[in-house]
Amino acid sequence: MTKKKTLTQEQIIDLYMDYVLEHNQQPKTVYAFAKENAFDESKFYEFFASFQAIESHIFKAFFDNTLTVLHESDSYESFDSRSKLLSFYFTFFENLTANRSYVMFALNQYENKLKNLKCLVKLRQEFIRYISSLNIEVIETKQQHIDKFQERGLQESAWVQLLVTLKFWMEDDSTGFEKTDIFIEKSINTSFEFLDVAPLKSLLDLGKFLFKEKMQMQ
Repeated sequence: MTKKKTLTQEQIIDLYMDYVLEHNQQPKTVYAFAKENAFDESKFYEFFASFQAIESHIFKAFFDNTLTVLHESDSYESFDSRSKLLSFYFTFFENLTANRSYVMFALNQYENKLKNLKCLVKLRQEFIRYISSLNIEVIETKQQHIDKFQERGLQESAWVQLLVTLKFWMEDDSTGFEKTDIFIEKSINTSFEFLDVAPLKSLLDLGKFLFKEKMQMQ
C-alpha cells in the first residue's frame, strides 16, 4: 500500500473519528492505526502525543467552531452576557448533535466516569476563558481576594452547569432534542437571575448611606 506523502492534523482527526465509529473502540496502537491508513507512525506524532490528545483536541474543535459561527453573526457582539451565553449553548449543542455518535462514544467509553473529564480538559480551559470574556457582573467588594474568589467561583459553577447540560443532552430522547433546548434556556436564565446584582447593590448602597448618616449624626 502506498504511503500518504502529506497528512494534515484535520485528516488524522477525521481518520480517527471514522475508525472509532466503525469499530466502536480506539485503535489498538498508533502503529496499527497508521498502518491501516497508510501513513508513517512518525507523522501521527507530529500532531498528537496519543489518542487521548486527539479526543481532547476534538472537543476543543467543537468549541472553536462554535465561536467561529457566533462571531460571524452581525448581532452577536451587541448581545448582553446572558444572550451571548445562550447563543453559545445553542450553537455548541448543535455542533455536538451533528457529531452525536462520536461524542457518545468518547464520553461513554470508560467505566470510571471521572476519566471522561480527561478528554474535556482543553474544552474546560477554553470555556472558562470564554466565561471570563463575558464580563458577567458580580458584586464588587473592593477586596481583591474576595473578588478573585467570586470570579473563580463563577467560572467553576459555569463549567459544572455545562457538564450538567451535557449529561442531560446525552440522556435526552426527545425529538430534535427539544427538551435540551428547554433545559438550556431555563437553566441559563435561572443562573443569571440568581446572579442579578442590581437589587443587592441597591441594598449595599442603602447600607453604606445609612452607616454614613449615622456616623455624621454622632
